[in-house]
Amino acid sequence: MFIQPWDAALDDSEWREWLKFTDRFGVLAVNNRDPSQAPLVLPTHFTLAGGDLLVHLARPNPVWPHLEAASQVRLTIIGDHAYIPTYWRAQAGGPDENGVPTSYYATVQFVCKPTVVDDPKEKAELLTAQLADFQPEGRHPEVAADSPPYGRMLSGIRGIRLDVLRVEAKFKYDDHNPIDHRERVIGLLGQRADGLDVGAAVQQRRRLDAIGDWRTHREKP
Repeated sequence: MFIQPWDAALDDSEWREWLKFTDRFGVLAVNNRDPSQAPLVLPTHFTLAGGDLLVHLARPNPVWPHLEAASQVRLTIIGDHAYIPTYWRAQAGGPDENGVPTSYYATVQFVCKPTVVDDPKEKAELLTAQLADFQPEGRHPEVAADSPPYGRMLSGIRGIRLDVLRVEAKFKYDDHNPIDHRERVIGLLGQRADGLDVGAAVQQRRRLDAIGDWRTHREKP
């Protein structure tokens, strides 16, 4: 993923904090064993557990031979995105219609080494971790390989443990532009309030408060 210096995460804590308040739902991309064919792209929930991501998919899913052959895969999450029209980004003193449009968004991409989990006990542990993540209120039976109701269902899924090799995080909110421009766009996003505009405005405000003027920020030791 191409990341301009001003779009990069300030540190690991930034993307981790963003992920806490973002749906842990992404796209898992797996190379096709046939290089002439398109990669396989799978929408899925995932759980971040230490240095691993936990996923499970249905056993009939056609991805398995490709996943087992892959040494690396990529899981991508995108959020807080908004289209910024031409007339919001005009050069100072120039006509509004001569502005250049852009997209705002936050994204985290995990490059991972995949391991397929087939052992029933290990699958039960993986599902237990995912339930604790997505359903912390409980209200479900224990997941155990030898107990109903879930034990008999485990054969219908396969787990995936994704060992995170590196993380690429990008927060694209015009941080290299002047402060007054960013302040104005924050207000315009709040006024328009379509789709994820409000979330994009929150991210732009957060980055503005953290960075201020980009030229001054990058000169700091």
